[in-house]
Amino acid sequence: VYANGSTKLDQRLLVAPVPPVVYQSSDSVPVMKSGNEIVMDQSMRRETDLQPPADEWFDIFSNGLLKKKVLQPGGGTDSWPQVGQIVKISLITRLLDGTLVEELPEFWFTLGNKEVILALDVAVRLMGMGEKALIQTDGIYAYGLSGNLYPEIPSMANLSLEVKLLKAIDAPDLKLLSPTEKIALATCRKEQGNVQYRRGAYDYAIQKYAAAMEITQSISEDDISSEEENKLMELKVKCLNNMAASMMKLEQYDAALTCYSAVLIYQPENVKALFHTGKVLALQDKYSEAIQTLRKALELEPHNKTVQDELSTMMKKHREHEAAQQAMDEKMLENPSSTHKHQAKSAWGLSWKWLLGATVVAIGGIALSVAIYARK
Repeated sequence: VYANGSTKLDQRLLVAPVPPVVYQSSDSVPVMKSGNEIVMDQSMRRETDLQPPADEWFDIFSNGLLKKKVLQPGGGTDSWPQVGQIVKISLITRLLDGTLVEELPEFWFTLGNKEVILALDVAVRLMGMGEKALIQTDGIYAYGLSGNLYPEIPSMANLSLEVKLLKAIDAPDLKLLSPTEKIALATCRKEQGNVQYRRGAYDYAIQKYAAAMEITQSISEDDISSEEENKLMELKVKCLNNMAASMMKLEQYDAALTCYSAVLIYQPENVKALFHTGKVLALQDKYSEAIQTLRKALELEPHNKTVQDELSTMMKKHREHEAAQQAMDEKMLENPSSTHKHQAKSAWGLSWKWLLGATVVAIGGIALSVAIYARK
């Protein structure tokens, strides 16, 4: 899934002062590098470009599954963008049968940051500034078995990508940004995560929310005003809530619970976090804890019908779960060997949960553990 937002959102990537454009190109503007003009004549292309001539396929991984063909030559290898830089491209995505999937005149992403499919990330690294190329990829380097919801792409679909590299700039250096600029940049990352979430790209959304949280962790509360401190707190809570929602979609319930627990550390009376914590606990068959959590949410908002309905449903499920468990226990009493197996399984489960808890504690901080999980 491409980390695409609106033009306004894309421009917010540059909310803070950044170093001069490393490379920039258009049909009429010469390629620039560190302020010095590079004259891109044909002899330089022959000397620096290691790829086949235009109209010939370059097998990137030498396995026939990811190929690139130059449609319009650009700068040589000296103008290739580097990992960590923010690139702007134009992108047309089609299925191999020619069906148009998506057309993006301007699209920004960070190279090597898992913000786009692997085929696009790798191929753009091999493009000169101003180059237009056609990329054909097997589904394994695109959307894999899961496919994509929006735009709709079938499972394991092979794709044709028409790409033009328009610009590459260095990412902002967090050490040089003021707290206000960091908050603005983190907000931008969060909004990009929201775009990914709406498109059903939950794993990419998590990456964006984690990136936003990483930026917020670099801000010292001693350097900001009370108003900025409130903004920072709200931003952290939104990122964690949204990250948890994405993890719920991926059925990563332990990770989602970690996120909601972090929210409740920041804001113990956050009804949204309490409500969803209760739902996660219920999915893990921890009905007593879930009911207790929802009752706390209802105490804070007594007239919240959503919480009321969920609590009523959960209490019914709890009764059904207890009845089923009692029937199972009675059946096991009639068969001692089954009881032994059940006890062995339960002991293993308890040990596994203890190890998981110990691992989270060892990471050192709930927010940090969430960011580390998402980056993985």
